[in-house]
Amino acid sequence: MHLLTAVVIFIECLFLFYQVIHYLSWPDDRSRFWYLILLVFLIFYNISGGLFPDPAIGFLSVELQNIIAYGGGFLMGSYFPYFFYRGFGLKRLRWHAMVGVPLFLLLPYVAVFICWYPFHGDLERAIRFGMPVPFIYSVVLVLVILRAIREMSKLEQQDSVYNTRFELFAVYFAVLPWVVMCVFSVLHVTQWVEVLVTNLGFVLTTFIFISRSIRFDKADKQRRLELENKLPFSEAFERNIYLYGFTERELEVVRLIRQGYSRAEIADMLCISVGTLGKHIQFIHEKAMVSSRQQLMAKMEMP
Repeated sequence: MHLLTAVVIFIECLFLFYQVIHYLSWPDDRSRFWYLILLVFLIFYNISGGLFPDPAIGFLSVELQNIIAYGGGFLMGSYFPYFFYRGFGLKRLRWHAMVGVPLFLLLPYVAVFICWYPFHGDLERAIRFGMPVPFIYSVVLVLVILRAIREMSKLEQQDSVYNTRFELFAVYFAVLPWVVMCVFSVLHVTQWVEVLVTNLGFVLTTFIFISRSIRFDKADKQRRLELENKLPFSEAFERNIYLYGFTERELEVVRLIRQGYSRAEIADMLCISVGTLGKHIQFIHEKAMVSSRQQLMAKMEMP
C-alpha cells in the first residue's frame, strides 16, 4: 500500500468517527446518514485498491483480489446517483439510481469481472470489454446530476440548511473525478495519483459537513431564542397538543406551525430537510385527524 493511501485512509476513518458522533446527535439528519454510507464505501475502495492485487497475500488469488479492488470502484460509482437522490432529494435521479445504475454499471461489472474474468485470467481484456459502457454512462450521470442540481438550486422551498447551492455543487465536484476512473484503469496510472484525484474532493466535502454542523448549533440556539421571544401559547393549546400522542419532534413542529413559520423556515430551525419535515407533518395530521394547517391549529385551540 502506498504511504499516501494509508494516510488518506487514516484521515477518512477519523472523519467517519466524527460524522458518526454528529449523526447520533442529529438522527434526523438523513443527508449525513447517506454521506456516512458514501464515506464507508470510499474507505473500502481505498483499502481494497491499496492492498490488491498483491501476490504475497496467499489466501486470496490474484483474480479474486482484482475483482474486489475493481468492485470497490464500481460500488462507489453506483452509489453516487442514489446518494444524490436520497441525500439531497434530487427526484430526477430516481430512474438512474434504481434502473440505470444496475443496467449500465453493475451488470457490466458482474458479467465481465465476476463471470468472465475468473475463468480467463486476462485482466487487460476484462478492462477493455468491461469499461466502455460504464465510462459512457458515467459521463451521462455527471451531466444528469449537474442538471438536477441546477434545477434544485432554483427552488426556494428546497433551500434549507441541508440543501444550500454551495454544498450541492461542492459535493458534485467532489464526485466528478470518478468519471475518469475508467480512464485510470485503462492507462494504469500510479496508485498515489489515483488516490489523490479521487479523494481530495471528499476531504473538502467533509469539511463542508463540519462547517454545516456549526451552523446547525447556531440555528438551534436562534430557534430557541425566537420561541422565547414569541407570545406565550394559550392554555388550551398547551393542553391539547398532549392529547394526540405526538413525539417530541412532532411537538416542536406543531409549536413552530403555531408561531406562523413556513415549511422552509421550520426545516431550517430544526435542521432537517423539507422532505423529512413533510413526513412529520403527515404523521401529525394523521394523529390529529386533520388535513390542513388551518384545521390543525383550530383543533389545537379548542377549549
